[in-house]
Amino acid sequence: MTRSVARALSHHRLKWVVLVVWVGILAFGVIFGSRISDASNNEASSWLPGDAESTEALEALGTFQPPDALTALVVYERSGGISASDTQAAASDAEEFAGLEGVTGEVQGPFPSDDGEALQTVVTFDLGSEGWERAPDIADDIHAISDASAADGLEMYITGPIGNAADSAEAFAGIDSTLLFATLGVVILILLLTYRSPVLWFLPILSAVLALFAAQGVIYLLATHAGLTVNDQSSSILTVLVIGAGTDYALLLVARYREELRLHADRHEAMTEALHRAGPAMIASGSTVVLGMLCLLAASMNSTQGLGPVAAIGVAVALLAMTTLLPALLVICGRWVFWPFRPAHGSPEPTTTGVWSRVGRVISPRPRLVWVVTTVLLGAAWLGLPSLDATGLTTAEGFRGDSPESVQGEAVQAAHFEGDAGNLVQIIGPAADAGAIAETAGSTEGVTPAGEARVVDDTALVTVALTDSAISQPAYDTIERLRSSLDTVGGDVIVGGNTAIQLDIQEASQRDNLVVIPLILLVVLLILGLLLRAIVAAVVLLLTVVLSFGSALGISALFFEHVFGFGGADSSFPLFVFVFLVALGIDYNIFLMTRVREEALDHGTRRGAQIGLAATGGVITSAGFVLAATFAVLATLPLTFLTEMGFAVALGVLLDTMIVRSVLVTALNFDLGRVMWWPSSLWHKRDDAGHDEVAALSTHTDRTPVS
Repeated sequence: MTRSVARALSHHRLKWVVLVVWVGILAFGVIFGSRISDASNNEASSWLPGDAESTEALEALGTFQPPDALTALVVYERSGGISASDTQAAASDAEEFAGLEGVTGEVQGPFPSDDGEALQTVVTFDLGSEGWERAPDIADDIHAISDASAADGLEMYITGPIGNAADSAEAFAGIDSTLLFATLGVVILILLLTYRSPVLWFLPILSAVLALFAAQGVIYLLATHAGLTVNDQSSSILTVLVIGAGTDYALLLVARYREELRLHADRHEAMTEALHRAGPAMIASGSTVVLGMLCLLAASMNSTQGLGPVAAIGVAVALLAMTTLLPALLVICGRWVFWPFRPAHGSPEPTTTGVWSRVGRVISPRPRLVWVVTTVLLGAAWLGLPSLDATGLTTAEGFRGDSPESVQGEAVQAAHFEGDAGNLVQIIGPAADAGAIAETAGSTEGVTPAGEARVVDDTALVTVALTDSAISQPAYDTIERLRSSLDTVGGDVIVGGNTAIQLDIQEASQRDNLVVIPLILLVVLLILGLLLRAIVAAVVLLLTVVLSFGSALGISALFFEHVFGFGGADSSFPLFVFVFLVALGIDYNIFLMTRVREEALDHGTRRGAQIGLAATGGVITSAGFVLAATFAVLATLPLTFLTEMGFAVALGVLLDTMIVRSVLVTALNFDLGRVMWWPSSLWHKRDDAGHDEVAALSTHTDRTPVS
């Protein structure tokens, strides 16, 4: 950030203008940001790969049923056998189900099981634009009807897609407020411990909350008027990302401002210098995250594509708030906001003898040994990667804790019925080939015999039920067999349904990993190269990012299997963790290396590395704890995918801040010296021989922030 821009933002009169503008932005955020849930699109199409066969089938189903139709499978069970009165009650329920709002087509059943201990009824609902958010109300309506007629001892469960959607929607119920308050709670606690001030924490938190409201307002307008896709998942991640990343930028600015207050009597001049020196690192960090998130637009999964712009907008607004609103608030409040540890003009700099200064002195005598040992230890964590089963989660594996009703119902249905009537495979093809489609599909291993084809105009729909659990590898294998065998029928035959959707999601996620991950690495490499003006430094730092990501994923996989007992991971899990760890983890590289470069201009790389670590070690550690804690909040939710992502990202961030940035990168700086800056002008600047890092720190009082 140029000094003139920094001076304008911290001007003694313009600070009030900035505050007034942000008051207006607050009003905007309250009016529009609070309505973001109204713009959430949880229709099935908003989650699926855009060009997959199952997505095409979903669109073609519009000829036979609404595009957002989902099936509720109502299962009755009585240990010892279903009685005649049970059957009569279930039949009465079916008649009343037909009158519920949103029911489409005929209610089918109740059908008895071969063992005589269960019944099942199939009801199809059109969820419309509300998507799964309507599912809990539908489940409540079904329960109200069934509970009124059920005899003692007859158990009823709602499973199938509607049951799963209802349980998922309930897991997300109130998630925005829960995540916001939980995230704010842990961030406030960390800021209190970091600043040791009962007042200062409020300004970063206020700025982050205003940024969140503003970002939600922008996203709401884009979702309603520009076609931006936002769903409950991306909305939840937005909360964590804005609070976490925004607080990170605040920590960097406040640390630099506190340093400058010791050097300048006028707080406006101190803020000008702080913005001038910390601003470029903040802007580069924010730009890296924004561009990294926008790389998700190259994904084939619609839900992943939608997350990219939502997250990018959130980080961009957070960065704007921390470079405009927070500086204005700090200079308005003055030095007293740091009470009881006010940084007086001319007071000594504590980081010259702090813990990170001592860490630097431990590393400097044998840097090669340190980075080799550190690399080997982090590399050993990669041995856990084969344990990561990111091939998708079954319905039961998707929830933590006590099994929800849909999972219990699925187990009951599987125990008494051969096929899953609530998760039918839907095969669509030319009407002229209806007979051949039904015969070929019905003779395929893994399905029950096909029912009679439905024909509308020149299109036929054939449905079959799977003999295996709908979300399982045997079921996926059956879909592959069906697609292969139906290719011989002729014409354009497509296979859809819930299992086909899950299979296509897996394949799309694997494709996205191969496309998006290299794209993000390229973006990060270019930004690091432009910021540091050095090819060697950019490549070395990028390699540390990849090493850190693999270590976090390997350790997480071992915890998932041997500690938490998770059955696997969602197919999009590696990509999401990579995006957040690399895009956000690179922040700490930038925080450290921009400071090292600044000091290297005056002192050479090795001495600059010592000063840079001492100066930024504390703020990087605090920032890492903030971001790790915010993502760890996701682990409190009862959904396995978000729990796993929260754990892996939190672990990766801690590895980044405590080991990779502060130890590994510092050791590489010491060992490589000026070679790190090739081919920039710093490469030609020789390090002073026999320098004394302690002396360098004790005499360098003009550019060392307080941790």
